[in-house]
Amino acid sequence: MPEPTASPAPQPAFVLVRPQMGENIGAAARAMWNFGLDRMRLVAPRDGWPNPSAVAMASGAGRLLDAAQLFKDTAGAVEDCTYVYATTARQRGLTKPVFTPETAMQDAARRIAAGEKVAVLFGPERAGLENDDIARANAIISVPVNPEFPSLNLAQCVLLTGYEWRRQTAQTVGERVELAGSNWATGLEIEKLAEHYEVRLEEAGFFFPPAKAEGMKINLRNLWSRMRLTRSDVQMLHGVMRQMVRWKERGSDAPDPVERRRNG
Repeated sequence: MPEPTASPAPQPAFVLVRPQMGENIGAAARAMWNFGLDRMRLVAPRDGWPNPSAVAMASGAGRLLDAAQLFKDTAGAVEDCTYVYATTARQRGLTKPVFTPETAMQDAARRIAAGEKVAVLFGPERAGLENDDIARANAIISVPVNPEFPSLNLAQCVLLTGYEWRRQTAQTVGERVELAGSNWATGLEIEKLAEHYEVRLEEAGFFFPPAKAEGMKINLRNLWSRMRLTRSDVQMLHGVMRQMVRWKERGSDAPDPVERRRNG
């Protein structure tokens, strides 16, 4: 079997320092791969390595575990890096710049684009990174969590940081509309819809009294423009009006469907 290889995309290495449970390593791998990260490094996992519990939890991200690099200490895990971030929720009494995950990954993206090698340290589940680990980092990442409950699961912290990395490096939009196979209606299509309704409503005596008719028509046209309709919407609304007219033309003897529903 060929040796697993990392993707060529420039990215930070995520270093799990003394992780305790294989399940959390697997969950961290899954969180990394959700956002296209695959450079995992492990420092002295408590339960040894490889770990079958990690594989079971990785759920499709097992290639990260196959390619994970194993180190005996933090110093060895970051010896090839030019800039290192340490994630921690507690004050450590060490003078360092402190980033949010967002600004840290903005900074990391700039550094990596300039050719630097970057790593992010994540501490063990129970107590987090020790000061000896943090002293080897250039900066701290601090998640703005509830101060009364600051503890984050290892995989949660990896997920938050990976998400922010993805935001800085992938082309994403803050809001979009799923058009469900249709396209936005053109101005001409909206105009024809407005004309259809005006004609039929005029025939039905809707625009009354005459003195207010012009203002009512303007309000109706403004309604169509404000709704931002798709072509499918326009076709459906044309169909609604046609069906109403057909029902009316069948004669007054035709049963009223609304009354029929009310009477059960």
